Amino acid sequence: MGTNKLSAKDIKRETHTIDASGKILGRLATEVATILMGKNKNKFVPYLDLGDFIVVTNASKVKVTGKKMKDKKYVRHSGYPGGLKVETFDKLINRKPEYIIEHAVKGMLPHNRLGRQMIKKMKVFAGEVK
Repeated sequence: MGTNKLSAKDIKRETHTIDASGKILGRLATEVATILMGKNKNKFVPYLDLGDFIVVTNASKVKVTGKKMKDKKYVRHSGYPGGLKVETFDKLINRKPEYIIEHAVKGMLPHNRLGRQMIKKMKVFAGEVK
C-alpha cells in the first residue's frame, strides 16, 4: 500500500461565485478561505495549492454583529514617525469595501509563500459583476 501522491497535473480548478450581501464577515471569510486552500476537496494535502478560483460580489453589503460596526479598527503604519493610521469598520466599508474581505481571508490562510499564492486566486468586487 502506497501513499496517494498528487502532482500539478491532477489539480482541477473550478470557479466559485459568492454573493456577500447580508452575510456575516467572519463566516463568509472562513467559507472563502476553505475553498481557496482546497480543504473542501477529498484529496487535500497541506503542502499543495489545490484550491479553486473565487469571485466575491457585493462586498459593500457584508454585515458584522454586535458593536463591531463602530468598534472594529483597522490599523496600518506608514513607517514614518507619527504615521499610525486607525480606521473604523464603518468608515472603511464606505471607502474600500474590498479590503475588508481580503484582510479577513488573508488572515485565515497560511502565512508563507503558499498563502500568498492562494490569495491571488480571489477577486473581490464592491458591487455586482456584469
